[in-house]
Amino acid sequence: MTKPVLGIVLFSLFVGTLCAAASREILLDFEDPNCLKKWRAVNDGVMGGRSVGRYRLTDESMLEFYGHLSLENNGGFASIRLPADDFELRKGDVLILKLKGDGRTYNMNLYAQKNLGGFSYRQSFRTLPNKLIEVRLPVDKFVATWRGRVFPKQRFKPDDAAGLGFLLGDKKEGPFRLQLKSISVERNTNNGLSS
Repeated sequence: MTKPVLGIVLFSLFVGTLCAAASREILLDFEDPNCLKKWRAVNDGVMGGRSVGRYRLTDESMLEFYGHLSLENNGGFASIRLPADDFELRKGDVLILKLKGDGRTYNMNLYAQKNLGGFSYRQSFRTLPNKLIEVRLPVDKFVATWRGRVFPKQRFKPDDAAGLGFLLGDKKEGPFRLQLKSISVERNTNNGLSS
């Protein structure tokens, strides 16, 4: 067998192995207008702040999280949250966000309590202005936070996922806009197997 043919065969086997080892499924998309019913906004007004964060469905079937971040009265965050217990996340999963942003850095939060209280398990991601991108967030990399403080010893247990959300708290006053096309999970089909 010639070297180029051998290289193609080995590459094909490698790609086939990768495809067999991971599968992707959509957790949330925003095609149905009823998909917004359980979402809710939680902004710094709960602490006296003046930020405004809202959500709506766009004509392109995207969830749009938008508003104005204010630093007045010690404010500085806006968020939206979705209680749900049917994500069935597992160790080794990767959340994939298909989104369009405004160039700001946002946080995705996962929650372990049904009331979305207590710790939020957070991971930051940067957006590009008006460009549709995919962001990959390994479930094992979410960090426990509470009221802005990090608790590194507190670990997220994926099977406890009771909700998710998005938060902006970058200390930059002004308008913001994040549009989500879908949230998928890439599952490693080798989870739990020793290598």
